[in-house]
Amino acid sequence: MLRFLLIAIPLCLPAVLQAEQLVRPTISTELEQKVIAWRRDIHQHPELSNREFRTAALVAEHLRNLGMEVQTEIAHTGVVGVLRGGKPGPVIALRADMDALPVTEQTDVPFRSTVIGEYRGNEVGVMHACGHDLHVAMLMGAAEYLAGHREQVAGTVMFIFQPAEEGAPPGEEGGAELMLREGLFAELKPDAIFGIHVWGQAPLGAIGYRKGPLMASSDRFEIRVKGQQTHGSSPWAGVDPIVAAAQIINNVQTIVSRQINITRAPAVVSFGIVEGGVRNNIIPDEVYLEGTIRNFDMDIRQQIFRQLTQAAEASAHVTGAKAEVTIIEGYPVTINNPDLVARMLPTTKAVAGEQMVQESPLVTGAEDFSYYALEVPGMFVFLGVAPPDKDPASMPANHSPFFYADERALKVGTNLFINWVFDYPGAG
Repeated sequence: MLRFLLIAIPLCLPAVLQAEQLVRPTISTELEQKVIAWRRDIHQHPELSNREFRTAALVAEHLRNLGMEVQTEIAHTGVVGVLRGGKPGPVIALRADMDALPVTEQTDVPFRSTVIGEYRGNEVGVMHACGHDLHVAMLMGAAEYLAGHREQVAGTVMFIFQPAEEGAPPGEEGGAELMLREGLFAELKPDAIFGIHVWGQAPLGAIGYRKGPLMASSDRFEIRVKGQQTHGSSPWAGVDPIVAAAQIINNVQTIVSRQINITRAPAVVSFGIVEGGVRNNIIPDEVYLEGTIRNFDMDIRQQIFRQLTQAAEASAHVTGAKAEVTIIEGYPVTINNPDLVARMLPTTKAVAGEQMVQESPLVTGAEDFSYYALEVPGMFVFLGVAPPDKDPASMPANHSPFFYADERALKVGTNLFINWVFDYPGAG
């Protein structure tokens, strides 16, 4: 899912972090060890999108044991726990994603995954290469702490354990969008929702935040360029879709470079697949193109869709070919509510340490937390997990088979969830 972030801040946790946590709600050493154990167990038993059966059962049992109202099988394997606090107040949602990736783990940790699964009809290794195991463990820890202090909790807390953030398998639906469509917020709509994503190339305990757009939308396009097959020695006897495809690829580059107002928001249009032809002296009757669109503005997103279609159709037309364009909309722009971020930034700094909290650059990766943030005010942050004795830039990125997370970050993330609940306006 994620690919780019580096926060240039000190590699060691400042003393202010420890000082602030002494006077703030914080998990005990015993609970921290539980969180680490949960993380290792989930890491060793990863499950692909829409197949998070074991993880969902583990989470549901935990929430029930804490005395929560628990709903399961939302969007296939999603789990939601509801904690009613001892005092009146707002409804706060906390979200963690549960799915792993079709990646064969190459780390040497004793709890590494050896699980084999099926992805697109192929046998693959399965690994929590994006850190969702940490997300689940942190939210389980926050649930245990808040349930143990429910009399001090003002309002209601929703614990959302979501499947398929990495995308549902072909032919299936899943993730945040499906949870919402199945009524996640129908009876209990949060006043705000919070999410955390660990980052392999940011220092241990570092927090990256941003007001407004944070992560890009992610959309896929397919273009079928149809011509008329002929012998390569007689191109005039047919219509060459390869030449038409080349024109399309070149002309589409002008959408971002010449047609989009990039002072409003960056955008990317990239081709990733070009397929056509079977023999050197045969001009084929069709060429297939596929690519990705990323941007940070919902209106510009629609503009790109229109201009991509126009550019493809017109470019093909002048060569005598025909272009059929299909745009498959993916995740929207992940937009952090500016007011919510401003209100909760002091809490974030108090928990993580002033020097450890920095504004994040825009990230061209995508996240389906975006769907929640279109429904209610949302705040999504990055949590660094690179060990202090390592250069973060040299650490494997998320989705790498060598992805590694320093487990000391689990305490920081768990405490963030807890303190956001206690410090949200109206919860005091």
